[in-house]
Amino acid sequence: MSLSTKLYYYQMAVSLDVTVSTRHNIRSEVLMLAYLFVVLAVLLRIVAGTGAFATLGFSLVGASLLFFGSRMPRKHFWVPAALMIGSDVYLNLRVYQIPLSLDQILMWSWYLVPCFIGFFIRDRIKPLNVFGAGLGTGVGFFLTSNFAVWAFGNIAYAKNLSGLLLCYTKAIPFFRNGIISDVLFSLVFFGIGALVAQTQHESAVSKSAAA
Repeated sequence: MSLSTKLYYYQMAVSLDVTVSTRHNIRSEVLMLAYLFVVLAVLLRIVAGTGAFATLGFSLVGASLLFFGSRMPRKHFWVPAALMIGSDVYLNLRVYQIPLSLDQILMWSWYLVPCFIGFFIRDRIKPLNVFGAGLGTGVGFFLTSNFAVWAFGNIAYAKNLSGLLLCYTKAIPFFRNGIISDVLFSLVFFGIGALVAQTQHESAVSKSAAA
């Protein structure tokens, strides 16, 4: 085998190694973002729950779960759900000093819903799809949480259509900021993920060309 041929194969091997290594780094960094966003959401709701500041209905929860579901395997979905449930238990029992209610316990299953929405758009991540997913997450939470409050909560709403509509009506002031935060932070989180992946990809191309 000639020297030029050996050099060619060596360059190909180096280029392949750089590409594989960079793809692994891109995936690792994006996965780290998925956990980071969930941790930030949990910390924000705990700190706000202690009365340090008011979130005015804004939350990172829906957006962080949506991003997590779009990046992580389904077998990992229990992790953010467990963290959110743990924060609920801590706030209720240690900060608010009130027992857990049935409506709250039933809402724990909702934490998996944004994860699965994210899972279904993971191969179709475009601004419009992310916007729709964030909007769907916010609307779904509003409808589900207030239905649970009406059906099982401690507030004595009449168990008829009028009582249900009253429950939804009283929750409308919180609905707007919840929707805004779910859509806005979803776009931000997915934008950060795309920026990280693009930056790493450009770095990979540069390293491959240099090799």
